[in-house]
Amino acid sequence: MILCGPTGVGKSRTAVALALRCGGQVINADSMQVYRGFDIGTDKLPAAERRGVPHHLLDIVEATTQFTAADFVREALRAAAEIHERGRVPIVAGGTGLYLKALLEGLFPGPGRLSGLRRRLDAEAAEDGVEALWLRLTAVDPEYAAKIGRRDRVRIVRALEVFEATGVPFSRHFAATISPVRGFFQVRIGLQLERSRLVRGIEERVDRMFANGIVEEVRGLVARGVPEDAPPFRALGYRRVLAFLRGESTLARAVELTKTETRQYAKRQMTWFRRMNDIAWIPADDTEAVLRHVEARLR
Repeated sequence: MILCGPTGVGKSRTAVALALRCGGQVINADSMQVYRGFDIGTDKLPAAERRGVPHHLLDIVEATTQFTAADFVREALRAAAEIHERGRVPIVAGGTGLYLKALLEGLFPGPGRLSGLRRRLDAEAAEDGVEALWLRLTAVDPEYAAKIGRRDRVRIVRALEVFEATGVPFSRHFAATISPVRGFFQVRIGLQLERSRLVRGIEERVDRMFANGIVEEVRGLVARGVPEDAPPFRALGYRRVLAFLRGESTLARAVELTKTETRQYAKRQMTWFRRMNDIAWIPADDTEAVLRHVEARLR
């Protein structure tokens, strides 16, 4: 079972309700909740509110570890297999679109970032113009070139990078992508709220985050030696608190920027999820509707 949606709609609590109703266990799909010690800013559900439901992939890595989409897929599949062996239902819940896409659609089988080659292509784009690279892409991979804009520098450079490294068009690499959950019965649910209510909920969540002590949490993490460039410090709120503690911002400004950035992130999440297939979108405040939908699919 997949439960997704933008930040602030209540995925964690709905996942617990689902688990209690259908005998499930929760697999976290939030890229920042995997880190130990980062609790308030990531809005981890407190243990008491998990109501005895086992949660997997929470607090599994140290702050200095770069936890990738490939790591998530590997660990999520392992956890799902263990849950299934116990006769329970795996419920993957979270808002990190890249993680869910990798799990549901598969990981890109081509090479990763090739820094030297990318620097050269970026330099060529700066010198000759992005459209010149796009024209080159149309010659070697017309299928992919037709899907992207002729000014989409990031995708054009990446496609040429992969082609020059492998001799295989980017579109053919994508065609070879295999879903690791292909053939499994799936129920995909998206939680949504009317925009004004989502914005209000996000702002209340940020206010609660600061009231609950995110500043003290960050101060403690730094005091324990967690470097400021650790991956989870890039999460919403944390980088603004770091700026405040360095004297680069007022606390009010940190709160304001966190609200703005969280609203922008929620919008990007919805754009990402809308591109995913077979998601049943249900109002986030209608938990009973979610439960009825799941029970109907599981019959």
